Amino acid sequence: SGPRVNSFFLGNSSGVNFSIILTPVDEETGKLQLANCSGSERAGDWNLNVTPGMNISKVTINLTRNLQLCLPNATDCCTVPLCVVETLQVVACRDSVVLAHLLIQAEIYANSSFAGDVSENATIIPNQVFQPLGSCPCDLTAGACDVRCCCDLECTSDLKEIFTASCFTGVFGGDVNPPFDQLCSSQSMEYTPEWFPFLCVQSSLNNTPFLGYFYHGSTSTPKVPSFKIPLQASPGRLFTGYRHGDPIMTEENEYFTIPQQSMAGQCVGNAPVAYLQNFDVWCLTNLASYKEGLPHDVRINSGTGDFIQQSVIYRTIPDMSKFITESESPHAANVLCQNVTFAENYTFVWQDEKIEQINVTVFLGNLCDGEILTQRFTVKFLSLKSTHAAELFGNPGYQVGKPLRAANMNASDTSGGLNIWQPAGRGLCTLATSTPVLFGLDSFSGCVLEVGIDEDCSFLRGNVTEKLNSLIQATHVAKRANSSYSDLNDWVEIIGLEPFNSDTNVSTGSLKGICPDIPANLNIRIIFADVGAVQGIPWQEILAVQISYSTVTWQFQCGLICENSTSFLPITASVQFIKVPAQPPIPLTRFQMNYTEFDCNRNDVCWPQLLYPLTRFYTGEPYSQSLAKGLSLAFLVLLAVIMSNPWFSKVW
Repeated sequence: SGPRVNSFFLGNSSGVNFSIILTPVDEETGKLQLANCSGSERAGDWNLNVTPGMNISKVTINLTRNLQLCLPNATDCCTVPLCVVETLQVVACRDSVVLAHLLIQAEIYANSSFAGDVSENATIIPNQVFQPLGSCPCDLTAGACDVRCCCDLECTSDLKEIFTASCFTGVFGGDVNPPFDQLCSSQSMEYTPEWFPFLCVQSSLNNTPFLGYFYHGSTSTPKVPSFKIPLQASPGRLFTGYRHGDPIMTEENEYFTIPQQSMAGQCVGNAPVAYLQNFDVWCLTNLASYKEGLPHDVRINSGTGDFIQQSVIYRTIPDMSKFITESESPHAANVLCQNVTFAENYTFVWQDEKIEQINVTVFLGNLCDGEILTQRFTVKFLSLKSTHAAELFGNPGYQVGKPLRAANMNASDTSGGLNIWQPAGRGLCTLATSTPVLFGLDSFSGCVLEVGIDEDCSFLRGNVTEKLNSLIQATHVAKRANSSYSDLNDWVEIIGLEPFNSDTNVSTGSLKGICPDIPANLNIRIIFADVGAVQGIPWQEILAVQISYSTVTWQFQCGLICENSTSFLPITASVQFIKVPAQPPIPLTRFQMNYTEFDCNRNDVCWPQLLYPLTRFYTGEPYSQSLAKGLSLAFLVLLAVIMSNPWFSKVW
C-alpha cells in the first residue's frame, strides 16, 4: 500500500543477481507468469536496490512515479484515487538458476495532500458538547479508502470485502454512540444486578456520556502559595509566641531561611528555621553555583511582635583544607577567586515562647574556580536561664536535632561520643571523619575500604571491626540532656552484641578473594519515650541503646586482569530511633479477647463509638458545634417519638 517495500535475502549473496519483473495475469488461465532470470533492476516505474551483507542482504523496491491526484489539464499524475494496481516479482538468480522469488501485490492510492487553490469557504464544526466531531474517526485519508475503516465512505463494496472481518471497533471504528451500561436496553449484559430496572436510564443514543470526552469546562488558574504567613489583623500583639517546631519569621513576614539538608540528602537553600530545633549541616558547592543566603541585616520577629537585629561577627578561616575537599585542576596564575562564606554559626537565645537574642558568627575565605567547597551551617537554641552553653535549656529532655550525650564510665576521663561516618572526597574510610548522632534523626552513612586480592580474612575482620568500634567511644548514654556524670542512674548502659568471628581463614586455596562473615554494618538502635512536657514541649528520655553488627560476604571484584589491583568493601553505620509508650499498654480483658465484634480496631462497625462525635476525641470540628448538633438531633428524635404517640394526636 506504500511506494516502498523492504525485504531480506538470507544467505551468502556472492554471485547472486537480483531482478524485478512486472508479472501480468494470464487472461485465459488466470495464473501468474513463472519466475525467470530475464529481468533487470528496473521495470516500469519500479527500481530495485540491494544492500549486501555478510549473511543477509536487504532488498528495497521503490516506486518512482508521482502519486498526486490530477488537476485540470495536468499530466504525470493519478487520474483515479486507486493510482497503482500492479503485480511484481523479485527474483534472485545464480548462474541462471532461480534461488528465490518474492511476489508483491501493489495497490497504492493517490496522495491526499491538496496543491490547488484554497477555498474561502470555512468549515463548519458542530458543537462538540451535543454532537461528536467526527462520525468516522478512522477516516484519515481524504478521497481514498482507509484500510480496515468500514465506515469510510470512499471504500467501495469490493474493497470492504477484503477487510470486513478486521474492521476497527469502538469509537475509532465509527461507533461514536455506543450503548452505555446504564441504559435500560443494556440489561442483557453479564452480571446485571436485580435492582438494575429501578435505576437504569431511559435515553436515546444521541444523548450519550461519550460526549463528555469532548467537553472541557471552565478552568481556574492555580495559585502558587508563597512562603508567607498572613499577619493577624488585631491592633494588639501580632504574635502570641513561638511553639516548638514553628517557623521563625522575619520583619517582612517571610520565613527566616538557612540552607538545610532535604530527605534526599541534598541541600535546600530556602529551608525555614524551626523554633527550638538545632541542626548542623554540610553543603557542597563551587564558585559557579555559589549563592549568598539571606542578608544578615534582616530583622527577626521575636514571637511577640518585636523585631530583633542579628549580632554578626565576621572571621577569617585559618585552615581552609577542612572545607576545600577537592580541586579539579591546579591553580593558575590568573585563576578567578572570590571571598565567600565558608561557615555560619547561629545561636538563638530564647525564653519561654520568645527569642531574646541572635548571635551569628560568619567565617569567610577565598574560593577559587575549580575548587569544591563544603559549607557548614549550624543552629543552636540556648535558654536565657542557662549558665553556660553545655547546659540545655529549661526542658531537661532531649530535643530533636540535639547531639546525644555519651560517656565512658570505665575511664578516668568520662567524656565520650556516639558518632557516624561523614565521608569526604572519594568516600574512602581513610579520609572520612565522624559526626555526632543527633537525637530523633534516623541516619545512614558509610565509607569504602580498599582491600587487596591477597587480603587475609581474619585481618580484614579485625580491621573492619576496629574502624566500626572507633565510632562508639562510650559505654553509657545519658537518659536526659542534663544528666549528671556523678549519678549513674541518669545513664543507660550500651548493650553491645559482638560481631560473629570465624576462626577459619577461607581466603586461601580455591576461595582466594572471598571472605565470609565480615561485620560490615553497624546498627545502632535507640529506644526513647515521652515522659512528660515542659511549657508544652515534650520531655523525651532515652530508655535503652543497643549496638549490633550485620555480616556480609566480601568477594573481590576486578576486570579482565586482577593482578596488583584493589577492590572496595563498603562499611556502613545506621541509627534508628524507636519510640515506645512511656507506660506499658493496658492488657486486654477476657471479654475483649473473646468478643471481637466490640473491638473497634478489628471491625468496620464500632458500636462503642456510636456517639463518637459527641466525645472529646472527635476533632473534626469544635466541640461546642458538635455538641450543639448532637443536642439538636436528640431534640428532633424526641419530638418525632412524641408526635408518633396516639395520645398526642388526640390532644392535638
